[in-house]
Amino acid sequence: MNTPHPPLLSRRTSGVLLHITSLPGPHGSGDLGACARHFVDWLAAAGQTLWQILPLTPAGPGNSPYQSVSAFAGNPLMVDLDDLVQRGWLPWMPRQGFDHNRCDFERITPYRMQALREAWRGFQVKAHEADWQAFHAFCDTHRHWLDDYALFMVLDQRLGGPWTSWPHALAQHDPAALAALQQEAGDELGFWRFVQWRFWVQWLALRTYGRKQGVHMVGDAPIFVSHHSADVWARPQEFLLDGNGQPTEVAGVPPDYFSATGQRWGNPLYNWSAMAHNRYDWWTARMAHLFKQVDVVRLDHFRGFEAYWAIPASEPTAVAGSWQPGPGKAFFDTLRDRLGELPIIAEDLGIITPQVTALRDACGFPGMRILHFAFGGGPDNPYLPHNHVPYTIAYTGTHDNDTTLGWWQHARAAERAHVQTYLGPHVDAEPHWALMLATSSSVAQTAIFPFQDVLGLDGRHRMNTPGMAEGCWAWRFDWQQVGHQPAERLRTMTLAHGRGPHT
Repeated sequence: MNTPHPPLLSRRTSGVLLHITSLPGPHGSGDLGACARHFVDWLAAAGQTLWQILPLTPAGPGNSPYQSVSAFAGNPLMVDLDDLVQRGWLPWMPRQGFDHNRCDFERITPYRMQALREAWRGFQVKAHEADWQAFHAFCDTHRHWLDDYALFMVLDQRLGGPWTSWPHALAQHDPAALAALQQEAGDELGFWRFVQWRFWVQWLALRTYGRKQGVHMVGDAPIFVSHHSADVWARPQEFLLDGNGQPTEVAGVPPDYFSATGQRWGNPLYNWSAMAHNRYDWWTARMAHLFKQVDVVRLDHFRGFEAYWAIPASEPTAVAGSWQPGPGKAFFDTLRDRLGELPIIAEDLGIITPQVTALRDACGFPGMRILHFAFGGGPDNPYLPHNHVPYTIAYTGTHDNDTTLGWWQHARAAERAHVQTYLGPHVDAEPHWALMLATSSSVAQTAIFPFQDVLGLDGRHRMNTPGMAEGCWAWRFDWQQVGHQPAERLRTMTLAHGRGPHT
């Protein structure tokens, strides 16, 4: 294989998986403010090099960051409100007594959106000329996605979804109808652009702060986008839709470890031949945007680029789907020709065939090894640490898994026995640290630990349960749960295994 490995993935490092909304903070959910910088400080003190997050895009139904209205926009709920107060655009925000351990999105969303609207009004009155220049420069640079996103959000707020139910001219993205909307809804459009500007500025400031501390960002790119999104509305020709704009088939995965009926995600499928015709312009712009935000991108559901599970849109579950060929290596060759180095982690979990592995290796991407999956078979299980290879990313679990303590508490007797035989009887006392130790001591160049495992939290603190539409994505922590020991212990383990900060 001649593809060079990105430097950050070619040396021994470790990091923590924690989504932005899970951070502490006074406004009901984590954001890009002081608590995010404090977490960077914590990571640096714990000897960590990587901070892995979930998608930064706006959350969709069920508060999932994997069902967004845009593949480019930042989540408005992550905007640091205190920064807007300090700039004089937003009045002081009274504390609302939000839950410190859960994101109550039903309360948080209207509270934060109202604050952002007040900040937009304050900006228009109090902003300096330099602020306006920076705002307009951002809008010009990001026009290729921002204009459609702002239009989509105005229509979504007025008409709801899906976009196929909108008046015909608007649903069809008719230029004359949209020009009229731009004239009539200038203030609303300005608001959505303003929110994205502040998200972008705050995110880049956080990333810069992290780099100064030796902490690099690992982002996440869902393979598919939501049907009710600015992307599908503005570029329907690049998706498999019928004459009314409805998907004929939808995305998902067949029955697997996570679900006996598979997962019917419901996303529209790509028209890969149409995308290939324009050299994957949309994907090129999307990945270029992500590479400006993060240092490495975890490409979700990598196997879908080799073959994807197509489910008839009329089917209620994923059982009746079929495998269809993906764009393959030509897709990644085109991206590399247009973008240069591709610092990508291939999320190669689920039903992985030799063809998927061959594509991953031909592209030069590391895959993932999850210890929760390691103890259900024999000694040839590829997830067992002795079967890891250096150019891979080892995890105790992911955001889709139970916490390690929760997994251990619900493990079958045979699985527990296997873990005890493999790791030793001490696993009973602290299963989370036992699996973290095995992950860290692996030959895998990169090790990632969910923050719940670092804190030793049980399944009540799980982030997501695949296939469950409600009750997910809401977990957050409080600094009182942390203390000094986890950072000290994680740093000691990290240094012992040669994963410490590199100068």
